[in-house]
Amino acid sequence: MREKVVFGLAAVSAVLLAYDLYQIFLVLPDEAAQGAIYRIMFFHIPAAITGMIGYFVALTLSILYLSTGRLRYDSLAASIVEVSVVFSIVNIVTGSIWARVIWGIWWTWDYRLTSALVCVLIFCAYLIMRRAIEEPTQRARLSAALCIFGCVDVVIVWKSIEWFRTQHPGPVLSIRTGGGNIDPAMERMIYLNLLAILMMAAAMVLVRTRQEQTAREIDSLRRLANAA
Repeated sequence: MREKVVFGLAAVSAVLLAYDLYQIFLVLPDEAAQGAIYRIMFFHIPAAITGMIGYFVALTLSILYLSTGRLRYDSLAASIVEVSVVFSIVNIVTGSIWARVIWGIWWTWDYRLTSALVCVLIFCAYLIMRRAIEEPTQRARLSAALCIFGCVDVVIVWKSIEWFRTQHPGPVLSIRTGGGNIDPAMERMIYLNLLAILMMAAAMVLVRTRQEQTAREIDSLRRLANAA
């Protein structure tokens, strides 16, 4: 059943991505001020949102683990964090490419960019720590604590362009601004590409969850063998 869900999500995501790419590169016109490079936002923004959604889902699962002690919540949280880190890195890389064309620089230490980098470093530390700790309960407990701490920075990343004056532009999506800051056709494509990327991320999480479960089963068998 899991395999069918993974293949289904991947197939629908691939079809939707193909449609989105056609619309983005062949239908939508260049943006008046930025030219063709603005199209990178159709990947930059959805990647950022996907990563943030993943971190908050992992936060919920981490709290559930601390409340129940069930390792399956920890395994699922770890899988989601791993996938979310990938999309956060995509967000930073595409943002740097965009900045190089528009601002003339690859990077600037403003609040949004710096907090986004710190976020990636925190959750990379989360993944490294999980490899360094062998005892499952201790690993899950410390991972949950670090995930909760990391999500504080995720909130800072999300709200930084509203709380501080930054070089990064302010919110453009109508869901945050009340409308009017972006062409409706462009905003529609952002949401369509977000849907495709979310389905891709869900398929990746299901694959990683199965791998985590297999690793946990192997670890349990190894512990039983050592105890015998």
